[in-house]
Amino acid sequence: MPRTTMPPNLLVSIHDVGPSSEGATDRLRDILEPATGEYRYAMLVVPNHWGRAPIVAGSPFASRLRDWSDRGVEIFLHGCYHRDDTSHDSAAARWKAKRMTAGEGEFLGLDYQTAFNRMRDGRDMLQDIIGKPVAGFIAPAWLYGPDALAAMADCGFALAEDHFRVWKPSDGTIVARGPVITWASRTRMRQASSLAVAAAARALMPARRGMRLAVHPGDVTVPRLVDSIAKTVRALANRAPIGRYADLLGTPTVSNAVPEINRNRLSSTETSN
Repeated sequence: MPRTTMPPNLLVSIHDVGPSSEGATDRLRDILEPATGEYRYAMLVVPNHWGRAPIVAGSPFASRLRDWSDRGVEIFLHGCYHRDDTSHDSAAARWKAKRMTAGEGEFLGLDYQTAFNRMRDGRDMLQDIIGKPVAGFIAPAWLYGPDALAAMADCGFALAEDHFRVWKPSDGTIVARGPVITWASRTRMRQASSLAVAAAARALMPARRGMRLAVHPGDVTVPRLVDSIAKTVRALANRAPIGRYADLLGTPTVSNAVPEINRNRLSSTETSN
């Protein structure tokens, strides 16, 4: 079957949203909204960041989450703690855990049952607060182990993404391809690298379906990153209209290349939860 060409759009997301990052989230909204418009982005919400910032039902922050969602912000579950507290058996996983994130790849090494429980509990809590299904699940640092992929499908999330693609966990259908443009504030070297990538994206990135730009609370602590984010979102938004992740659910199949998942790990007892 021939592929259908879909119009380009830009998907923008604010990561690591929670009570401890509320001020930084507001600052990021101020940076993005001149280009995106109000509430035209996704928020990736962490239920209890590093075990120190729980979202409490009925709290002022929970009320803000509900209001943002009601105004059009897409709410994704973004892990549970955003902290990697597992040991990793394989050399590849140990390398990812050390080099690709600062101890925040929470779902890279979790066993199936732990991953499933965290996803289910976080999903249910957020859905009770916003009064509707979450838009999907995105693992901290975009890192997933095989058990996390299986648990994510069994939890019924509509969408997931990693560094290079967006897909439907239910069947592995990839609905958008391409790298996500993001920034790193942790070291001067990482800052310089992300600034160079963003500059290249502004100059060279073709308009395409599901272009993605992601920002993090730490970005607002570095003025040159703030300037780069503003320039980049403005440039990409001039190239393609701001879209929603939900728009991708109607996109024709691009590929079924996401690794096959094992859905037989869920016992009848777990299914009833």
